[in-house]
Order: sequence, then structure tokens, then C-alpha cells
Amino acid sequence: MSDITKATGTPGAEADFATADVPHHPRRTDVDPRAAKRAERQVAGLFSVAALFLLVAVVAYVVIPVDAGVNLPLAGPVGALNLALGLSMGLGILCIGLGAIHWARKLMPGTEVVGSRHEMRSPDEERAEAIAAFERGLADSGFASRPIIRRTLLGALVLVPLPLVVMLRDLYTAPEGAPSPVEQLSMTIWGEGVRIVSDVAERPLKLEDIPVGGLVAASPENLQEVEEAEGNLNARAKAAIILVRMDPSEIVSQQGEGWGLEGVLAFSKICTHVGCPIALYEQRTHHLLCPCHQSTFDLADSGNVVFGPAARRMPQLPITVDEEGFLVAQSDFQEPVGPSFWERG
Repeated sequence: MSDITKATGTPGAEADFATADVPHHPRRTDVDPRAAKRAERQVAGLFSVAALFLLVAVVAYVVIPVDAGVNLPLAGPVGALNLALGLSMGLGILCIGLGAIHWARKLMPGTEVVGSRHEMRSPDEERAEAIAAFERGLADSGFASRPIIRRTLLGALVLVPLPLVVMLRDLYTAPEGAPSPVEQLSMTIWGEGVRIVSDVAERPLKLEDIPVGGLVAASPENLQEVEEAEGNLNARAKAAIILVRMDPSEIVSQQGEGWGLEGVLAFSKICTHVGCPIALYEQRTHHLLCPCHQSTFDLADSGNVVFGPAARRMPQLPITVDEEGFLVAQSDFQEPVGPSFWERG
């Protein structure tokens, strides 16, 4: 028979727990009270050290500046705050795990038991036996009789989420003079006079480039310049638009007076549900369908939601033409693009 705990028997058999036929060699902590007491102190010490490390994580978060850095021999420059939080929280959780392992190996019963399988719905007698077995295990583990272990373990576990709660206070702080996170999420690089160019080809567009019933994916002319300056794709994710053209008589409403031009309307390409890009346009109904969760927007009626989980309409971009006849934006979007977040109504 192996050293692991086994479950034998047939379905319907009564639950039975018995010691397996494996020779049991008493551990030192089983026969020496002083060794057991020493192991108890070691377990409690590990839990106490875990609590200390978790408190260090909170102190580090408060004391260490966000922009502080350190140079490591192999990794190079790293953020001091990230390093301190990672080490302190990691070591704290490690000490809790080591303490639990040491507790189980040194102080909990080391004998093997065999439990037979039983029906999912046990009789009342078996339930009573299960409660008795639980109480016996509770007594054998020493959780009730060794208060120093119980208290230090509970204290360490209570402190585990504390650093995470503290860090939720401000996941991001804008540098002095920079837009706040809410402002950054609420604005795009569109602005007055920014030309509209076709996506990928980046060709400036005119009214005649968009046929009635057609759809053109587009972006701001200065997108590539902004991406090179910022080194990321955040601008593209917020500024992508679609241009559609319909008979002006079919336009029921727009989000602003004069925001369209001879039946040409511009809308954000980012779904207001979870931010999927949309380009499925039904010419006959003027409906725009999101492929992710089937949110449907009526572009002839201010981009309002007509079906699906989206709770906000598709933001419309005010457009006009410049002196050369190219399509340009009148301003930025007047509503935040993309999915809602905690600061949006």
C-alpha cells in the first residue's frame, strides 16, 4: 500500500474511516513535548515574520517615491517601489506557506487513514460521523489547543489583502501639469481643423470619396506623428472613426446641429460596451453592428443603441471641409469614446 491517503469501496457503502495497514513511525514531535513546543514556536515565528513583511509592504508604498529607482547587477535599473512591494509581499506569502507546511509535517497527525466512498446524500448517522471526524481533525491539528499558532496565522492572513487595498487608493497619479486619468480617457487627438485620412493608406478624403451607402475607416492626419512622439498606440485606439454616407432625407437626428455634411456622418469606431472595433454596417437600415456582443447602433438616429448590452450611444465626430475641400474635424468628440469607466455617468 502506498503512503498516500486512499478512498476505497463502492457507491452506497457506508462512510468508514480507519487507520491504513502502513507502519507508523512516530516523529520526534509525537514523543517529545519539548520538540513539539519548539516546532510550535517555529510555526508561529514564520507567521509573525509574514505579518511583518506585509506591514513592510504598506510602509514601502507610503514612503518610497513613485519615481525612485535602483540599479540591480543583472536586471539594470528598476523601480524601487515595485521592487520593495514585490519582495515584501512575496516573502510574506512565502512565510505563510512555509509555516503551514511546517505545521502539517511536525504537529498534525502523520498516520494514514482510508475513507470509503458514499452516496452524495448521506444519512443522518453518516453526517454525525462526519462532524465527529471534523472535530477530531480539529483537535488533532491543534488549531484550537495551540492559540499562538491560531492567532499568528489569522493575523498574517488578515494582513494579506491590506497592501492591495492600500494600493487601490491611487493606481495612477498624473504628473504635475499633466491631464488627470479621467481627462486622458475622455479626450482624443481630434481637434478643430484636423484632416480626416483613410486608414492604412492615410490619404486625405473628400466628399466624393464616400459613396452613398458606403463606409470608410478613417483616422486623424497627425496620428502617426503622435504615435512616434508617445511611443504607443493609445491615440489610435481612441481616435479611430468610420465615415458613412446616406441620403440626407433618411437622417432622423444627429448629436449636434451641422455635424454632418451632405449625408456624410463620422462616428467613433470603438464600441461603447467593451471597446471592440466596429465596421459591420447595414446600408438599408443604417445600423452598425458590433461583432463581439451584437450591440447595434442606429447611425441615422444619433448613433443610439437599438439592441444589445451597450448602454451608451456611439459618439459622433463633428466634421466639415477645409478650403481645399478635404474633410476635417470641427472639434474633438463631445462625448467620451469607448467603454464606460467608473468616472462616467
